[in-house]
Amino acid sequence: MGNKAGEFIFVFLTSIKLMENTTSIITQVPLNDLHESLGAKMVPFAGFNMPVRYSSDLEEHHTIRNGVGVFDVSHMGEFRLKGPQALELIQLISSNDASILTNGKIQYSCMPNDKGGIVDDLLIYKIEDEEYLLVVNAGNIQKDWDWIVKNNSFEVEMTNESADWCLFAVQGPKAAEALQSLTATDLKVMEYYTFIIGEFANVSNIIISATGYTGAGGFEIYVPKAFALQVWNKIFEAGASYGIKPIGLGARDTLRLEMGYCLYGNDIDDTTSPLEAGLGWVTKLNKKCINYEYLLQQKENGVSKKLVGFTMIDRGIPRGHYEIQNEAGETIGTVTSGTQSPTLGIGIGMGYVHSAYAKVGSEIFILVRGKKLKAQVVKMPFVNRQV
Repeated sequence: MGNKAGEFIFVFLTSIKLMENTTSIITQVPLNDLHESLGAKMVPFAGFNMPVRYSSDLEEHHTIRNGVGVFDVSHMGEFRLKGPQALELIQLISSNDASILTNGKIQYSCMPNDKGGIVDDLLIYKIEDEEYLLVVNAGNIQKDWDWIVKNNSFEVEMTNESADWCLFAVQGPKAAEALQSLTATDLKVMEYYTFIIGEFANVSNIIISATGYTGAGGFEIYVPKAFALQVWNKIFEAGASYGIKPIGLGARDTLRLEMGYCLYGNDIDDTTSPLEAGLGWVTKLNKKCINYEYLLQQKENGVSKKLVGFTMIDRGIPRGHYEIQNEAGETIGTVTSGTQSPTLGIGIGMGYVHSAYAKVGSEIFILVRGKKLKAQVVKMPFVNRQV
């Protein structure tokens, strides 16, 4: 990879704004030494020392699209909320309607702030009546915790379990086959956005969920930290005949971008509303959440900017923070995420533009290293989801 590898690390880290805490302390995930022994290139990300790649970004990307691989995403945060009013607290802090969840179901949502932006996006797991698990982004763990505590006027019991769990995302079309020998649960029939709690790799109290951040199918395995190495090894033993490989954050970023999935700190943040970000589908205004009135007004009046996906017509690779212009050379927006799509072989990106240019088919221009390159607004995802 040589210089290209170095350039990618620089672009990847700067495009996600590092998502670092104000402290310079870098935390190691429990299997840090294992990743280093596997030859991973480690980089600071969201306050953690994380593997960005083991071999090459392209190879790892295609491994997920065509086979099966494992991301160690143990840096993610987990909060448990329990009590008679746990749902009321969740309904207040989240934009989606969690009242429709049944036991074993998962919901994607976001937490609106009181200024029109987003505190974080998250997953809500309904464990049972009066008990939920919230999974939040690593760089926002403390911020999210403080925000929920601040709004917990319901005497809901809250536990920050972020340090108790390891999380392995086993992704790709061969994931079910590769993992099946480790569990009695029929993985092939698990519905999207559902989970079970049970035995996996001879370890009890494992959460197996079917969500994913790659669009390639697969499962997330939540493991009590003490059993992390044992479960990791069992996963690789079971998946050996399927060509299973460890995968880094570099491929995770290109995979999620091909699906048009937002990355907090890039495509959504404290200044972007869920409606501007195309997250109206998880913003249910049939119930009152924080900043409900603002969101309702924004829905009724429309937004001045929108997050769109685009593909490059001229040859070039869009990157975060690049300027978006119209044909006359006027600035109409900014790229939030961009890359060369390994699947499509062309430049793709996401960015906010003035609403007048957000219609699919609109011609826009990306300013790449001083050159105005033609692109077109397209409907996302850029590639078809495989589940």
